[in-house]
Amino acid sequence: MPRRQVTAHPPRPIAPGDVVACFADELGEWSAAQITDLNVSWQTAGVLELDWSGPEPESVADLGRVSPLVRTHHAWAGTASHTNYPWVLPRSCKVIGSLPLLRETRSDAYSSDWKVGMQLSLQRQWDRGDRDAKGLAGEVKLDGSQLDAFIVENRGADIRSLKVEDVRALDCARLVEAFPRLKDLILGGRLGTLENAISLNRLSSLKALGISKLFGMTKSDCLLPDAVPALEWLVLHSVPREYGSAMRSVWAPELTKGCFLAITALRSPEWLAENIDNPLRDWDGREHISAAKFRKSVAQYKATRRAVLGVLADPPDDRKARLIDLGREYGTAFNKLARGDDFIETEEREELFAALMAIPDTAASLSDEATEAAAGWLAQGLEETRDW
Repeated sequence: MPRRQVTAHPPRPIAPGDVVACFADELGEWSAAQITDLNVSWQTAGVLELDWSGPEPESVADLGRVSPLVRTHHAWAGTASHTNYPWVLPRSCKVIGSLPLLRETRSDAYSSDWKVGMQLSLQRQWDRGDRDAKGLAGEVKLDGSQLDAFIVENRGADIRSLKVEDVRALDCARLVEAFPRLKDLILGGRLGTLENAISLNRLSSLKALGISKLFGMTKSDCLLPDAVPALEWLVLHSVPREYGSAMRSVWAPELTKGCFLAITALRSPEWLAENIDNPLRDWDGREHISAAKFRKSVAQYKATRRAVLGVLADPPDDRKARLIDLGREYGTAFNKLARGDDFIETEEREELFAALMAIPDTAASLSDEATEAAAGWLAQGLEETRDW
């Protein structure tokens, strides 16, 4: 979850004991939850869902006798639905009063956006005997390679939530025309391109928007509060600096009205040009990786890549031994970089391995068999030396 500049109080006033209510699309009714605690350092609120739904309540008296929602659906074994959310109370929620705490133990579960009502809906489906219920109606998750076909085949369908990963290129106007009732839209790429991002202003019901590692947007594509008045969650990461700065300026005043805002790792055109072929580019600005460690890591990767491609361009007589050595050198170099500052955690470990394994794929004129063998020898050398 992105950290924010520490402030003493939530942007919309909430306190432990407060009961909040919101309309839950999944239920077609209002649902409710209790604020159990606030964490100033992380700027989160513990939110305990209640086993209640009904007409819009005006006060806690309208809820009657309430109890925490206990989940038994799927793998939940009688645990309360208790989660830490960002402490920005969404604009669609309202405080209707206060009750003595129904649960004083803090939750160790975290989520980046509020989903009050979702677990109650899933539990009721389960209790009715629907043991296949895992998601919500109108919720779709896709790979970017599937998106074009999905738009063609489902144009006009009642899609409310769409998450697409590995977007390479997307015309937002086409997406909006196909699914104008979208409420949640999450788009992630790998230096992919968004066209006509201004068209997102036509999604008048939009409540949540996330965009990461996508480019092509300018300040003229800015999403406007008047066009999407229901928006209450906006997360941008690794997007053009011009676009991200404009979005921050426009949406910062909406924080006190109930729109969570996290805009990080804004990129300049120069950064994009320098990192187009850098598989470690996402380390730039990552919270626990210093700028110096990022630069040294990229330099080491580039040096290894040059050496590997040089070996692969030579006659294959001693290729195996040379690539095993280069794998060892790669592992040893990052052992040293991590010494005294163990910045290589699970995600970084996987990224370093993937970066090394992908190098033979970029060599010209190698057969599939030779490419696979080269990757195997690099991995062999790496595994002999790495301690990360």
